[in-house]
Amino acid sequence: MKCSQVLAGGLLPAIFLTVCAPAPSQNGDRLGSGFFAAAQPSKTPHKPREPLGLVPVVWPKDNPYTPEKTELGRYLYFDPRLSADGTVSCGTCHNPQYAFTDGAPVSTGIRGQKGNRSAPTVINRAYSLAQFWDGRAPTLEAQAAGPMANPIEMGNTHQAIVDNLKKVQGYRELFARAFGTEDFTIEHIAKAIATFERTIMSGNARYDRYRAGRKNAMTSAQVRGLDVYFNKAKCDACHEGVNFTSNMYANIGVGADKTEPDVGRYAVTHDPKDWGVFKTPTLREIAHTAPYMHDGSLKTLEDVVEYYDKGGTPNQNLDSKIKPLHLTNQDKKDLIAFLNALSGEGWQNIKPPEKFPQ
Repeated sequence: MKCSQVLAGGLLPAIFLTVCAPAPSQNGDRLGSGFFAAAQPSKTPHKPREPLGLVPVVWPKDNPYTPEKTELGRYLYFDPRLSADGTVSCGTCHNPQYAFTDGAPVSTGIRGQKGNRSAPTVINRAYSLAQFWDGRAPTLEAQAAGPMANPIEMGNTHQAIVDNLKKVQGYRELFARAFGTEDFTIEHIAKAIATFERTIMSGNARYDRYRAGRKNAMTSAQVRGLDVYFNKAKCDACHEGVNFTSNMYANIGVGADKTEPDVGRYAVTHDPKDWGVFKTPTLREIAHTAPYMHDGSLKTLEDVVEYYDKGGTPNQNLDSKIKPLHLTNQDKKDLIAFLNALSGEGWQNIKPPEKFPQ
């Protein structure tokens, strides 16, 4: 299990790897048949360390970190048996191969059904507030439970998921280790997945090392791009802080010119001010999470920069900060170079388990 490597971009101490990684049994990597009968939950769990550039994670009081929950959550996250037909997992749309997105404009669920929005990255989700593009889930736990019961995504019911997992001895043992009970609920499942997701971080990027005093960590183009980002383009008006997002919402006009545009957060709040408004995503790992925007309509970072440079798409609710930038060609190249300096380390080594609890 390599969840610890995701968290710290390869910087975590080996002891966390030891805690998180189940050793093979005499029956191979199969979980079950009393595999964890002698195991006990950690009495003094070591919280994962955040990589350079990030701040300490504030773990929920009702869902604190434990290595047992992280281990369980990793299996659940990648297990397609949580879907109605056994074909889709959380990791299908939030795949490590694509920096925990799926590399597609919109996601594909069970029976090949297409959604209407792009899958945002899970990386650094520990620093996010409300979840989904429209902020309809107040917590990561609430978000984790949502797609399971969405008919287009995983197409299952929460009760069916619980009933099916309770039939798997390996999972009963994992839940007993993580929560002290085999009589688990969908809330336990969501908490385990959210715990694992909070350990998926990206830091120690070129930008972080540059800020830490290593002036040769970024190229000259990236340094010039930093100036464009913060001064000329003022990207930090929305993409600010250690995770390069305000965690707020904005209408930048994407899709506003469609015949039936996505109304965004308006569907949640029914406030006219929220028409066409979407959550501001993190820019960490932005070079690896194409295509871009809530509908995946912009294929490259070049397309994104051009879109902002022209001032977005006019509509009755366009954010006042979205205006033509008048960037030069060199500005644009430098800005993209800087965005590449936000690529960190660690998550690249994460892969789905070779086998799942039986």
